[in-house]
Amino acid sequence: MALVDIILPNFNKENYLQETIDSILGQSFKDFNLFIIDDNSTDNSIKIIDKYSDPRIKFLKLKKNKGVYFCRNLGMRLSKSKYISFIDADDYWNKDKLKNQISFMDVNKYKFTYTDYIPFKSKNNIKVFKKKINVNKEFDLKKFIYNSSIAMSTIVINRSILKNIKFKKLKICEDYLFKCEMLKEHNAFKCENAIMFYRILKHSLQSNKIRNIYWVWYINKRYNKLNFYKNLISLILISINSIKKYGFK
Repeated sequence: MALVDIILPNFNKENYLQETIDSILGQSFKDFNLFIIDDNSTDNSIKIIDKYSDPRIKFLKLKKNKGVYFCRNLGMRLSKSKYISFIDADDYWNKDKLKNQISFMDVNKYKFTYTDYIPFKSKNNIKVFKKKINVNKEFDLKKFIYNSSIAMSTIVINRSILKNIKFKKLKICEDYLFKCEMLKEHNAFKCENAIMFYRILKHSLQSNKIRNIYWVWYINKRYNKLNFYKNLISLILISINSIKKYGFK
């Protein structure tokens, strides 16, 4: 049994998938399994995945497109390791990310951690990096609903705290709700010496800011039980923080 299970959902990310997988297999920390859950891709993703023969890779291809929430939930159900880590198919890690983060958790007995990250865009196969996002050192739910800066591809959790928490079937922002549900039970802490590289895609679901605002409002109202005033403040502060990190585009 590996110490860490890494969950990688993929849907039609053939242009970025190899870089993501290579960044995982190139980690200085080696004691992991990589669960690649392909959400019935129609591009060349499967050909890319089939090139790898590393026994730590566990590949599952869904017969129907189920959504990223289903893929992550499936990965969590299959996980048997002490720690679960998440990464999206268009992001990648620096080589010491897992080693430093797992050590940080072991030493401090933390159950839920994340890291800073660097956003970037690709133009004509040239990466343009933005300023590093220096995330708060600690989050509870009250802080997070006003500054939702924990990136999914930075998260490592101790599997023991999952209990019945799962990703819910939402059109977008299912990761925001998942983090809120986790933070209702456990605070999260930042590992300082680890970095994730976050790819900004022009046509990503999250790039539609109006749609994103609606779903954060919906989650805050239905699941976080925020009143109108607190929900409004949450949306304003999250939007301002997003503009600071990524700009208007």
